Amino acid sequence: MLFMVGLEIKVSELFSLGKALLIVSVGQIGLTMLGGFAISTLFGFNLLTSFYIAMALTFSSTIIVVKLLSDKMELHALYSKFAIGILLAQDIVAIGILMFLSGVGAKTQEIETLINFILILVKGGILVGLVALLSKHILPKFIESISRSSETLFLVSLAWVFGLAAIVSSPYVGFSIEIGGFLAGLALANSMANYQIIAKAKILRDFFIVLFFVLLGIQMSFGNLGAIIIPAIIFSIFVLLGKPLLIALVMTAMGYRKRTAFLTGLSLSQISEFSLILVFMGYKLGHISQSVVSIITFVGLVSFFVSTYGLINSKILYRKLAPFLGVLERDDPKKDEITEAQDSLESLDNHVVVVGGDQMGQSIMEALEDRQMQVVLVDFDPNILKKLETKKIHWLFGDIADLDIQERAKLDQAKLVISTIPDVEDNVLLLKELKHENRRAKVVMMALDSHDAKLLYKEGADYVILPHLAGGRQIAEIILNDHLEKIENLKQKDAKYLG
Repeated sequence: MLFMVGLEIKVSELFSLGKALLIVSVGQIGLTMLGGFAISTLFGFNLLTSFYIAMALTFSSTIIVVKLLSDKMELHALYSKFAIGILLAQDIVAIGILMFLSGVGAKTQEIETLINFILILVKGGILVGLVALLSKHILPKFIESISRSSETLFLVSLAWVFGLAAIVSSPYVGFSIEIGGFLAGLALANSMANYQIIAKAKILRDFFIVLFFVLLGIQMSFGNLGAIIIPAIIFSIFVLLGKPLLIALVMTAMGYRKRTAFLTGLSLSQISEFSLILVFMGYKLGHISQSVVSIITFVGLVSFFVSTYGLINSKILYRKLAPFLGVLERDDPKKDEITEAQDSLESLDNHVVVVGGDQMGQSIMEALEDRQMQVVLVDFDPNILKKLETKKIHWLFGDIADLDIQERAKLDQAKLVISTIPDVEDNVLLLKELKHENRRAKVVMMALDSHDAKLLYKEGADYVILPHLAGGRQIAEIILNDHLEKIENLKQKDAKYLG
């Protein structure tokens, strides 16, 4: 699991949101830890046990969150970037704690001298430095040279992770195999084949995840269920409700809108795989009791299940809870949350609304701009909108499912609405809104498969783009009209999108 987590982490992304991300991350980690520590002490746990519980409740699951956001195709949304940035900050803190604990050793109850503490820091620094050096200068080129064979790439990756884990956990280094697995993944994260490795290793990851939870289940004793059930329920409520609320309060205090704050907090409403490893390691070191392992395992099972359901249905939950979330939002939220481009949108009429400005959306906007048509782009990726600052295109930062965004885009006065996003739920909501507000507008949408296309046609779409059909028709037209010389022109046009 930690090998897969390391593969998906690119430390440079941690700094992409700058000071805002740092403040939110520190605020979330600090406040959640204080809250968890306070609740633990109220239940009568000693200081060391309370520290373990507080840290376990603070971390959220990188594996679960990244997978669900990827499945929803929302990794580029602002709330997703904040969630992933906070997760990366949490992972760095968690790895530091795990390195420290694994350096203590199973037979040592506490760090006896300052020399031992410094030795752990030195060994950890050297280890991380060597991995960083390999990751930057050696491994990417080596992985690229073998990536043509997926079987070789997979076998070499497995040899690398098990080999490094064995070295890191050897008596000469003295850390745990968990640290070795994470560092092995981190070393390969910058290679061009990291996603290919992830795809190949998913089957093994899922298999070992099952074994991991079986092992935790074996360690969980239900003989004292009566003694742990109340703390376990209270801690679960804190993770599912308290932690998201703390994140939302920090973000709205910084001026972010309630939607971004709510979705970011909801994304992190579970504990982490690191939490389980942390308490398991603490139990092996004799720092905490079996009952604490059972409590955190219970919290993990509950929070994994409930948060997954919540994140999958995040937009539905937001629409239902939005009227009650107004108290969280400042009177002057950040303008970059919902804002328009150079000119006011008030004069818009008989215009075109394009939802989604990536890839297909860029080509469509260029064609509309060449015909000098009024265009409003709606997107929630700030990087895409920054590219439009020099163009005469109106834009709105936000989600088309948001009623405020629909009003600002003047959806009721548009003559054409084009959605290039593959999110069926958002597209269906948009169609239903257009039925009530603007029956005259022609609606073009994109779908990834025939099932989604049929659903969109049923809901009233005038035309549904299926990328594989559209691409096939373009090639067929070139061949039938004997326009093979156009291929070079198309290649040059596509080059700017490929970077």
